[in-house]
Amino acid sequence: MCVRAAASPQPGPSPGAARAAMPVEPLVCAHTATRVSSVLHRDVKHFGKQHLFDGSEETCWNSDQGTSQWVTLDFPRPVKVSQLHIQFQGGFSSRLCTLEGCRTGEELVKISELYPQDSHAMQRFQVQETVLDKLKITFGSSTDFFGRVVVYHLGVLGERL
Repeated sequence: MCVRAAASPQPGPSPGAARAAMPVEPLVCAHTATRVSSVLHRDVKHFGKQHLFDGSEETCWNSDQGTSQWVTLDFPRPVKVSQLHIQFQGGFSSRLCTLEGCRTGEELVKISELYPQDSHAMQRFQVQETVLDKLKITFGSSTDFFGRVVVYHLGVLGERL
């Protein structure tokens, strides 16, 4: 069973649009394999990857120091990604997020570059709709002097295929 997270309403197509909007739903589920670049002081219990998707305002993934941090998601079946929702801790955000994806057995290719604000607010990004089995989000330019990134919520939305 997949985890359901509340998604904000998205504007629909214009009245003259020829194609109906596809349903948007959270794509991360219990069977999605998640990896992260690092965890602060290797304290997985308090700062591990599981906190990216737990829906709690009290928990977060906190990376350790480093020039580039990342999260990879291996979905149990193909998905069409169309949105990324992310909530950083202000002062520990990323100025540049690079999204790469691929189908099983293929090499990662760049999908989008996003430029989040250094804010604690939930930030929502439309991304080029891409069918993939694996998604990598690289946080390339941390606002923290030591390169740490703190993420309270990560939402990948789109359509399960």
